[in-house]
Amino acid sequence: MSCRFGLVVVTLTTLFAAAPVTAQTVGPEGVWLTEAGDARIRVNKCGGGICGVVIWLKEPIDHATGKPQIDDKNPNPALAKRPIIGLSLFSGMRAAGPNKWSGRIYNADDGKTYASTIAVTGPGTLRVEGCVGAFCGGENWTRASR
Repeated sequence: MSCRFGLVVVTLTTLFAAAPVTAQTVGPEGVWLTEAGDARIRVNKCGGGICGVVIWLKEPIDHATGKPQIDDKNPNPALAKRPIIGLSLFSGMRAAGPNKWSGRIYNADDGKTYASTIAVTGPGTLRVEGCVGAFCGGENWTRASR
């Protein structure tokens, strides 16, 4: 009997010891793969909120020009020449509840900025939504493997 009790104690101790590690991986910080799998975004804490920057593209070179992809959908000619890799999609998103942030997000696919919410919906899922008025759309990003 004492051997079984010892095994239960060791098992419970292992489970409780692992709990803080799991809690740490639930936050938004880290690298996320977009739903289409075409970009990776690094999310970090910044200025009391969170920020997201493009760090990888599935197709980093524009086939038409042979040069790195640029923000060519941006209506501002001065910004339309900046590279997509290194582009900030959101900065200063503020806490809007447990595991949820709100602010503005830039969509390089159409060159527009939208009201947005970002929420951690699981240890490996980040829900990213953008809205224009009452119309919202979004996608689920998955935590990229290390």
